[in-house]
Amino acid sequence: MADQAGFAEAAMEHMPSLYSAALRMTRSPADAEDLVQETYLKAYRAYGRFEEGTNLKAWLYKILTNTFINSYRAKQRRPQMSDVDDVEDLYLFRRLGGSEGASVGRSAEDEVLDLFTDTEVKEALESLPDTFRMAVLLADVEGFSYKEIADIMEVPIGTVMSRLHRGRKALQKALLEFGRERGLVG
Repeated sequence: MADQAGFAEAAMEHMPSLYSAALRMTRSPADAEDLVQETYLKAYRAYGRFEEGTNLKAWLYKILTNTFINSYRAKQRRPQMSDVDDVEDLYLFRRLGGSEGASVGRSAEDEVLDLFTDTEVKEALESLPDTFRMAVLLADVEGFSYKEIADIMEVPIGTVMSRLHRGRKALQKALLEFGRERGLVG
């Protein structure tokens, strides 16, 4: 069991990454600051229940994610629905002409992402429904494992896998649309 005296020393080093995650979740610097502040307040109050030797960063992310979800639910009574079932597994790959779109030693994703600016990728990511966006952010940006994401989001691993799959496919579709609009893809 941890004591609150060591909280600042142990937890504050994670603030920059928590703020970045909060900014991606809220899409607003002021809301991100509020979310991080509320996260640290909740973490400080509950720090006595934190088990030494466990992953502090994952624990803080769980608090951050739960705080965001709770505030999101309070703001919006109905969950956002999206129809991404029609997205094919190889949607982008097929549109780029199959294997000729990839250079030797590089993945198709790397080749395609080179054609997009960071702003375009960020816009496509922000266009995802929150549940998918959070799963993609936690996995692909923050590098958490499926199990850690399941713990953070308090859902089964299968749900994490489904949300990641659907989120990545929706992201792929959004990037394809950006590519079409800019004449990068036929």
